[in-house]
Order: sequence, then C-alpha cells, then structure tokens
Amino acid sequence: MTAVAEASGAYSWERSFRLWDTYFALIWLATLAFVLGADQPGRPVRLAAAALLVPLVPLFAWTGRPLLRGDPPPERRALGYLVAMIALFLPSAILVGETRLMTFALVPQCFMTLRMRWAITMVAVINLAPVAGWALLWWPSERAVFFNGLFAVVTLVFSVAVGSWVIRIIEQSQERAALIAELATSRHEVSRLSAAHGALAERERMAREIHDTLAQGFTSLLMLVQAVEAELDHDLAGARRHLALMDETARLNLAEARALVAGGAPADLDGASLPDALGRLAARHAATLEVTGPARPLPAGPEVVALRACQEALTNCRRHAGSSASASIGLDYADDRLTLSVRDDGHGFDPGAAHDGYGLAGLRARATEVGGTVRVHSAPGGGTTVTVRLPVPPPRSG
Repeated sequence: MTAVAEASGAYSWERSFRLWDTYFALIWLATLAFVLGADQPGRPVRLAAAALLVPLVPLFAWTGRPLLRGDPPPERRALGYLVAMIALFLPSAILVGETRLMTFALVPQCFMTLRMRWAITMVAVINLAPVAGWALLWWPSERAVFFNGLFAVVTLVFSVAVGSWVIRIIEQSQERAALIAELATSRHEVSRLSAAHGALAERERMAREIHDTLAQGFTSLLMLVQAVEAELDHDLAGARRHLALMDETARLNLAEARALVAGGAPADLDGASLPDALGRLAARHAATLEVTGPARPLPAGPEVVALRACQEALTNCRRHAGSSASASIGLDYADDRLTLSVRDDGHGFDPGAAHDGYGLAGLRARATEVGGTVRVHSAPGGGTTVTVRLPVPPPRSG
C-alpha cells in the first residue's frame, strides 16, 4: 500500500512538472518569436539577441530542472544557476525590449529555488535592469522610458506578491510533508506498540490460564503423591482412593491443556453447568457446595471467572490453610449478580502484607475484565474467605 501511494505521488509530481516544462517552453518560444519579429532594432541586433536566448534551454534542462525538483533545492547551486540564466537574459533584454517576456519564466524559478531575500533581489534585477540598460543603450523618448519603467515596477510588485504567495505555499507543503512523515512514523510506532501490547496481553492471559489450570493440577498431583506415600504402609484403601483422584486429576489436566490449545471452554464447563462444575471441583477437594437462588445459564465470561476463582481459592486452601482445614463453597444467583464465596477455617494470613505468587493478582485481573470485584477477608488464625461478585444479565421474564 505504501509503495503504491509513493508511486502514485511520484507520478502526480512528474505530471505536474511536465506542465511546468510545457510552460517554460511556450514562454521561450513566444519570446524568441517576439524578438525575431520586432520592428526595431535592426535584424543583426535581433539575431544576436535571439542567439543569447538559445542557451537558456539546455541550461534549464540540464541544471535548472533537477534543481527545481529538489526538496528543498540546494540554494548555492540554485543561485549560480539563476545568475547564469540572468547573464544570458539581460544582454538580450537590453538589446531587444521584447525579450522581457522571458521574465514570466524566470521569476517563478527564483521563488521556487531561493529564500525570500535572494528571490526578491533576483526578481528586482530581472524586472528593472533590462529597462535601465535598454534606456541607456537606445536613448528612447521620455514617454517610452516612463511607460516601460512603470510597467517594470508594476511587474516587480506583482511578481513579489505572487512569489511571496508561492513561497508560503511551498513552505506549507514542506511542513505538511514533514507532518505526514511524522504521522506515518507515529502510526508505525502506534502499530508496533499495539502489537507489543497485544503480545503482552496474550502472554498475561496464557500465564493466568496456565496458573489456573495446569499449575494447579500439577500441585494437586504432587499433594496426592505425598498422601499416597504416607498411606501405602498402613492405609491401602486410602492410597487407592488418592490414586483414583490422581488419575482423575491427570485426565482433567490433559483435558484442560487441550482446551487451552484449542481456545475452548474449560474442561469442567464443557457440556456442564456451573453448579455441576463446582460440584465436581468440591468433590475433588473434599469441600461442600451450597447453591442459592435459581440457577440459570450465564455467559461464558462470568462462569469461567467463577470457576477459576473457586479453583484458585481451593488450591490456596490446600496449600496454605493446613491439612486439617475444611472448605465450603457458596454460589448465589441474583437477578443481576453472581456471587461466589469460598471459605476455609485454616491458618489465615494478613491480606495487607506482601505476598509472592500470581494467584490473587490474576484472580482480580480476571474479575476486572468482566466488570466484577474480588474481596479477600482473612486474619492470622482466623481462616480465609474469598468473595467474588460478578455482574450478569437478568433472567428472561416469561
């Protein structure tokens, strides 16, 4: 797209410059015709004046044209070029007054290539010097000198006015070009930052998913392995029960991994309601579940957050609350809110103290994404309660 735009811009500039080439050629041809067709001075003088105009064409083609296409053109080279053009123009204009028609091709080039001070100086020379030289060489009547001088002054004023406008247009174009380039750079930077932000957000999402699924599953497996090792010598029934839980947890972890790769719903919610998923989770953690309010299907967002919050709270209970601690899960369906609470009677902790880990921070991030809140109430020796409130659509009437 950028290459196409650049090619289109280059083509438009090339077309507009061809118009300038045509304009210069027409002015030069008209000037040559006027000089050769003038009534006076004599033919040899007119031929000499016409001969001085001939080098203007190759000088413009080889030097002036590349300078005019510069952005901006180098001023020292432009000044040398215009001095050479004027050096050829002035003798011809002094010899034959009709040569002054060439002014209309020279003046615009001054404003296109030079700064204002040098441009006005060159334009003044182009407009006034031919009249002064012509008057000194041919000594025409005072009336002719007056009208030619007046015409030269008017032309100078008009040239300065139009040239100032041209310079302002060129400066504005250059400023706009700089702004466009800056905008393009800014858009590229915004695109780069947006891609980086998207990658970071996706990385954080994957970290949450792995923490809330695979990492917790592996933690459960490690704890079950420890339990089996402790029971092998004296409680084979308990060891078999924990081995069955290990098998179920490993299968669930595999299902979670597949769901994570496929981008689908959590394995516990695949084809099941939220109360059913929480019921199976409670059974795996030896916790109790109480559902209040009429249960109903909800959007995937709140249900996933509620399930992950319950997983995180129960994993923390098993990890930190102590082996003798018990946990209970409460799920309350209200008209516009779903409330999940997970309580344990374990050791508790100080919520204001700094804690390592990703669990609670990830849980709060999940809840915030769906407009919910997380509240953790705990105290050393007083157990822990995690309460998650999530906005949900009201039930359909009828």
